[in-house]
Amino acid sequence: MSVKTLSPELLESEKGRSLTQDAIARLKKNKMAMLGLFVILFMVAIALLTPWIAPYSYEEQNLDLGASAPSADHWLGTDTLGRDQLTRIMYGSRISLMVGFIATAVALTIGVLWGAIAGFVGGRVDAVMMRIVDALYALPFTIFIILLTVIFGSSMLLLFLAIGAVEWLTMARIVRGQVLTIKRQEFVEAAISMGLSPWRIITRHLIPNVLGPVIVYTTLTIPSVILLESFLSFLGLGIQPPASSWGSLISGGVETMEEYPWLLIFPGLVLTITLFSLNFLGDGLRDALDPRASKD
Repeated sequence: MSVKTLSPELLESEKGRSLTQDAIARLKKNKMAMLGLFVILFMVAIALLTPWIAPYSYEEQNLDLGASAPSADHWLGTDTLGRDQLTRIMYGSRISLMVGFIATAVALTIGVLWGAIAGFVGGRVDAVMMRIVDALYALPFTIFIILLTVIFGSSMLLLFLAIGAVEWLTMARIVRGQVLTIKRQEFVEAAISMGLSPWRIITRHLIPNVLGPVIVYTTLTIPSVILLESFLSFLGLGIQPPASSWGSLISGGVETMEEYPWLLIFPGLVLTITLFSLNFLGDGLRDALDPRASKD
């Protein structure tokens, strides 16, 4: 009796693909999402390499030059103190992206744990925890930041904590809703019947199964955090001189936009491109991780 052999391609098709591989394949087909991913990776690389590739020193001034239009020596022009605008935008990317990623990580950690515990425990614990979320939602964020600044002084660490302490609220609601849906499924009931501790069930069974919506919302939270930091810097509540972020550069550009429009146009353009790229990536991840799409 002859034995039929299968080609490597057929063997691969017989094995099939995991859900993660399917999601990656769908993401690669989304051109806007891949473009957004490329832009974000490029921005991160620029931020990391800025001390070595910046054309000028961050604090280098040329008062005789003053604010000059873009030229061969200064591609994006200089500010009123004669500092190279390209260099300041590159250094500003380090702070803006760091605020975006670190504050989002703080919000992610608090929100996921808070929502998972509230959804799994339920009852009065759930009611109390979510009423706390509702109460924090009612607080005016700007006044909250002003109070923290007056009491503790302005610092980058305070900015991270303040933004992260507010952005986790929506994450907690999303995770709680997902946990309420899956905690009645068989694998969770099996884990409970085996006597696993609630903490182990939450961290090993519930949280890994809500990572799809969490990842999507994380990519959408980063641009909102960057925009929020820019707004606070615009009001003078964010990054303080001599450090600068995209928001503080935009704030300085607004004051002189009639005389020196390039001081507003270029940092605003970089911020806009970054925010659009993150939103494109978030939309692509949402489509790629959509369970309904895996059935197509």
